[in-house]
Amino acid sequence: MFKGIKGIAVLMALLSVIVFASACSNNNNANGSASPSASASPSASEAASPSPSESASAEAAKFPRTIEAANGAIEIKEQPKRVAVVHWGYLDSILVFNLDSLGLALPFGKEKSVLTSDTYKPYVDKIKELTVVGENTEVNLESLVAYAPDLIIGGNGVNGEIAAELEKIAPTVILDENAINTWGDWPAVVTKFGEILGQEDVAEAYISNYRAGLEDAKAKLADLGGNVAFLQVREKQAWLQGTNYLGPYYENGLGLTPPDSANAQEGAEISLEGLATLDPDYLFLGYFNSSDPSIPSVSDEWEKSEVWKKLKAVQNGHVYGIDSQLALGYGPIGNSYGVQAVVEALTK
Repeated sequence: MFKGIKGIAVLMALLSVIVFASACSNNNNANGSASPSASASPSASEAASPSPSESASAEAAKFPRTIEAANGAIEIKEQPKRVAVVHWGYLDSILVFNLDSLGLALPFGKEKSVLTSDTYKPYVDKIKELTVVGENTEVNLESLVAYAPDLIIGGNGVNGEIAAELEKIAPTVILDENAINTWGDWPAVVTKFGEILGQEDVAEAYISNYRAGLEDAKAKLADLGGNVAFLQVREKQAWLQGTNYLGPYYENGLGLTPPDSANAQEGAEISLEGLATLDPDYLFLGYFNSSDPSIPSVSDEWEKSEVWKKLKAVQNGHVYGIDSQLALGYGPIGNSYGVQAVVEALTK
């Protein structure tokens, strides 16, 4: 019944790329930045912006610099040219910066990576050399050595056990994941990356554009009545997503009203019967198979049942599909996509 919902997710991702491309063309020194809404036309100051070579020279002049990190005060003597980010949770944050060469550790295998999605294409295409140095959250030290980075960035939670080995390969900045709130405050991560790379202007531009777009999106949904539930949908299970992890959509973002549930804050696994008890006014299904719709989802069976058909959201046509890896994540690119996808769905 709702097989077409997954098509909506693809359409929204394409719309996100179109808007993103417009924003890129209109924002100097923020190549790869995006916000939920398109930017205005370039100003006179942007039209008179420095050339890429002038910008590179200006960034090089910012070094050497010392970065306070979990592994001490790390001196970066020269502007890094080959950067390896070995913390899989920092993938989104590093991609918003201007880098010609990048090594990445991925949260999943390369074939399932969001790097191949339309939403990430503008970010990936601007990188001249992109090397995978780890998959499924594990760093491949041999691949990392072969990549020959001049700077490595990691986190003390994910990479703490191999920090000493990383430091033998290249200057390494190990971030304190708790202090920087890795999983709950991507603007803080992006700001720190800007400091490390000497690209504070890029970080500030991305965050500013995102927040401006978020305020605009929130205004468009100010009159929305009812509550909104987000489910992560996999092959055999589904989870209600908690407000503690979906800040961009609830209190600290779009201001949507969460469903009335004891699990509203932390989230929990949910059955069709549990969803019927929740009976939200609006329902977003975050598919984990958006890159390969041939993989089944538990909601495929739900949609055949009478219980599903009696849901308010179903009866009122308020069920929407989104890409779970993007919209229900915690990084800047995923959040930018998610905010736009949600607004597109709820303002139709």
